Parts: sequence; C-alpha cells; structure tokens
Amino acid sequence: MEILTSRRDGIAAIEFHRPDKRNALTASMYAALAEAVVAAESDDAVRVILFHGQREAFTAGNDLRDFMARPPAGDDAPVFRFLRAVAGAAKPLVAAVNGPAVGIGTTLLLHCDLVYVGDDARFQLPFTRLGLVPEFASTLLLPLVAGYQRAAELLLLGEPFDAARALEAGFVTRVVPAARALDAAREAAEKLAALPAASLRHTKALMKRAQAAAVEAQLAAEGGHFRRMLGEPAAREALAAFLEKRAPDFRGA
Repeated sequence: MEILTSRRDGIAAIEFHRPDKRNALTASMYAALAEAVVAAESDDAVRVILFHGQREAFTAGNDLRDFMARPPAGDDAPVFRFLRAVAGAAKPLVAAVNGPAVGIGTTLLLHCDLVYVGDDARFQLPFTRLGLVPEFASTLLLPLVAGYQRAAELLLLGEPFDAARALEAGFVTRVVPAARALDAAREAAEKLAALPAASLRHTKALMKRAQAAAVEAQLAAEGGHFRRMLGEPAAREALAAFLEKRAPDFRGA
C-alpha cells in the first residue's frame, strides 16, 4: 500500500508511503488520497486530518514517468479529485513535513491549517521549469500569505528553498528539529481533536469564507491551463529531459 491510513483518538492520519521513490505520487495514489480525505470528512468520529510522510521525505511531488503515461485528462482525474477534496475539507488539516516537499508537496500545505516542518525540509515549486503552471490554487494563496514579490520569486523561478524561507513565506506554523516534526504535528492534532468539533469547523469556515469562491475559481483556471500546456512543446521537452537525465532546451518553446 502506497497510501496508508489510520484513525486514532479522533485523528485520521494519511501517510504517503512510497519511500523508495521519496513518496512520488502516482495517479493511483491520488485516487487513494482523494478517497481517504472524503472518508475522513464523512466520519463523525474523525475531528482532524493529519498528512505526513516518513523521516526521509514528505513527497517528491508527481512521479513524472507515471504522469507522462497517465496525464490528467479531465476534471475527474484522480489528482483533481484530491485537490477538490482537500480544498473543500471542513475539518482541520495538519501536516508534518520532513525532507523534500516538491510541487504538490508544497502547494498542499497552503490548504493545511497547521504545518510543522523539520529543519531538514526542502521545498520547491518547479512548475515553470516543467513548462507548466502551478496548481492547487497556489497562484492565489501563496501571494496572499507571502506577499506578491516573495510568491513571484518562488513560483516564477521555481528554485529550491529551505524551511526558514518557508516560514518567512507564511505557510509554515513552526520549524522544529527534524526528528520532532511528526511528534509536533500529532501533538497539535491531539489538542485540536480534544476541542468541540463544531467550534473548529465553523471557525475554519469563517476564516476561509472570504476566499472560498476565489479558490474554487482558481483551481478551475489553473487546471485548464495545466491540462492544455501538458501537450505543448515546453512541457514535452522538460519531461523528456528529466527522463533522459539531461538539461532541457527551451529554444523556440
């Protein structure tokens, strides 16, 4: 199983579990993730959802070989079902991050309510480098939390950055020693789970209310551009270069 789920003390833990590939996500993993979020949302015994990987990695983002073999063709593609399930989640979302958090491994955090990252965490939003556009409404949410110039540097250049920079950008709750990331996230989840469920849901909804429609619209806009650009020369060249382990050549792209 590459997505592991467990439920204990009101917490639904969802684990990326493909450590040999640094938890790179496939279409089948996205389908399992979407199902896990929907199931946790519909279970009255669950009060908090916790995302995590292992000590070595949160997720390296999309498995590009699988991505090329099974690109998301429509709104019902597994990846887009997962995006909508998370963006619409009423219950608090908590994340524990160690190691690489690439692509969706970073954009997912913009939808989480509490994010605890180890000081070994490394982030990247490499979409422009792949000839694509960002996803998960990150083109809306990151400028809101980081400010436009900080967000532009991270999204346009697509360069790796560390935990301190992520904290400065505003989408991380706290940076902790690497060995403490999951413990810190679980402790916070336990505190949330001990509080009145309705109070948590309504408070979260009120905080997100002003942006809810804009997030939904941005998900749709990004998804349209993303699917179209997958077939364009720049994306084809970037993905081929990655698989062939060479530098891409974007002349004319």
